[in-house]
Amino acid sequence: MGHKTSKLRPKELRDLQINTHFSEKELRDWYKNFRQDYPNGYLTIDDFTSIYDNCFPEGDAESFAEHAFRTFDTNDDGVINFREFICALSVRSCGHTDQKLRWAFRMYDIDGNGYVSRHEMMEIIHAIFKMVGYGDESAVEARTDQIFSSMDKNADGQLSQEEFIEGALKDPTIIKMIA
Repeated sequence: MGHKTSKLRPKELRDLQINTHFSEKELRDWYKNFRQDYPNGYLTIDDFTSIYDNCFPEGDAESFAEHAFRTFDTNDDGVINFREFICALSVRSCGHTDQKLRWAFRMYDIDGNGYVSRHEMMEIIHAIFKMVGYGDESAVEARTDQIFSSMDKNADGQLSQEEFIEGALKDPTIIKMIA
């Protein structure tokens, strides 16, 4: 592992210190572990799915992992590099509630059009339920109905980011999930 990518470059380190909630030591440790686990310097969808499968052995995490992967892979190149990984991890683990909800909104907005449709909401909720081993389709629809009835203030059948965040802040279940 003696090539130049085996250490975090000073410029990259400074950039990550500015753009994450991690200290220099934490970033160096994360990088060392990331490169040890992924010597090629990136996670593939299979690597990412395997992580979720290990965390949720009783369920089927594949669809949720695909949605989370899409949200981590900010440059849409089909892999998650260290920068993408650590920036997303920083938001998910140390970010403010607003940052976490903006990140979650990007995951729910599957087509990236700036809105979450009922179909997109159902797809993500279904993926979450499958991941935790709860496969009741009627519960997916009921939860989607509940979310839309409380969040879709203008009743247009889709949630803007503002509606999503405002509604999520009032929903103890969502707040608990992102905490």
